[in-house]
Amino acid sequence: MDSPAVESPYELLLTAALLIPTTHYLLGFLVIAIVFLYNFLEIHFLRDLFTGFRGQQVELTFNASSKLYHDVVSKCKILHGRYLSTPWLCSPHLQTLFIHRFGNAPLVNYRRQLLTTADGGTLALDWVIHDDDVKKPTVTVDDALQHDGENPIIIIIPGLSSDSDSAYVKHLAFKMAKRSWNVVVSNHRGCGGVSLTSDWFYHGGWTGDIRTVVKHLHIQYPKAPLFIVGTSIGANMLVFYLGEDGVNVPITGAAAICSPWDPLICDRFLKRGFIQPFYSRALAFGLKRYAYLHKAVISRIGNWEGVEKSRYCRDFDDSAFRILADCKTVDTYYRCGCSSNVVGNVMVPLLCISALDDPICTNEAIPWDECRSNGNVVLATTQHGGHLPFFEGLTANSLWWVRAVDEYFTVLQSSLWSNPKKEVSYGNGKKDGNGIQHHEGTNGIQHHEGTKHTEEDLICGQEKQNAKMD
Repeated sequence: MDSPAVESPYELLLTAALLIPTTHYLLGFLVIAIVFLYNFLEIHFLRDLFTGFRGQQVELTFNASSKLYHDVVSKCKILHGRYLSTPWLCSPHLQTLFIHRFGNAPLVNYRRQLLTTADGGTLALDWVIHDDDVKKPTVTVDDALQHDGENPIIIIIPGLSSDSDSAYVKHLAFKMAKRSWNVVVSNHRGCGGVSLTSDWFYHGGWTGDIRTVVKHLHIQYPKAPLFIVGTSIGANMLVFYLGEDGVNVPITGAAAICSPWDPLICDRFLKRGFIQPFYSRALAFGLKRYAYLHKAVISRIGNWEGVEKSRYCRDFDDSAFRILADCKTVDTYYRCGCSSNVVGNVMVPLLCISALDDPICTNEAIPWDECRSNGNVVLATTQHGGHLPFFEGLTANSLWWVRAVDEYFTVLQSSLWSNPKKEVSYGNGKKDGNGIQHHEGTNGIQHHEGTKHTEEDLICGQEKQNAKMD
């Protein structure tokens, strides 16, 4: 009698697998996809849910004997509170994408003042117009601006390839203007629709334009307290300026938001994993767009072929910024642009805010010890927030760091730290038509003076800005 044939175990498994409904497979793949995206996008909704949506405590790093902390920051409730991100933006990547693509920015009108530098360059200073009935954002040019000579002035330094039209800039400008402070956005050279009018643009270690703007405003409004906020690469430039000039700055208070601190570490960070290189590509795309707008100048200074072929931020830095800064290698350029080297020299009240989950400016670059050793610096870090957004509330209409800076400056202004304006010696440098002196910084990056251009260049740039606003 023949024995029955033994079926292969693989055939049995296949038969059993075919008995499972297709919908169950789809559900399984959906669960796997959700888990993957949850971890890939670093979503923290479940963590927030399990903690009752209370948020995480803001961590403060400061010197134990810091008068800035005891006299000012200790009175700031927001900095001693908790930060909870918007529930449907509970990811650093979702937050960062949303602030740059949508932003929920309030409507802000600007009046533009064009400032000419010693080398013939042009800086666009966009002053916020105090108007409660803003229906459409506009920028109008008026070089004969008049402001209250004693009202506080807050200067905003945007991030890389950003300008006064950026959402996070408008959030801060709108908030501070509500306090009836005079708010001015100092756009980088070539940004905001203004053409490059000299053979020089800007880079992460360049402090000359900040110095020019601050001195110009100090001369124009000697009785007005000056406050300044730098964001992203603008924060790096701001800390550099404060560290280079020490006590020789007419600044009452400053804030650095999401500074890269050490560009070399950030460059290494942007090469890791799966998602960070996408940010590097996005930054390169914005920089190349900036370069194409100013091809006539940048092609003369940098390696234009390299600029066109740039796929990542490092490629563009090597082809343009490195050459502009006169550095032999791109790593040298990054090291020279490391603001963590000079934060210990800052002599004015400085609040630094960073998110530990920042997907661009990694927390590995934060100079914890340097900030702790300087009594003039207080570092505030949050577990979440992304790069510049820090959205809060169900509607994501508010940025946490904007509220924190607003409270910090308000307390600072009413404290003993807000002393009458001191006399500032501008050193032995070259003066422009406003009596502003310019000198080289101490970061090892050379500064260059170029040639002057005609009024047509400015008109062309202004037409681009008007078209953008329309």
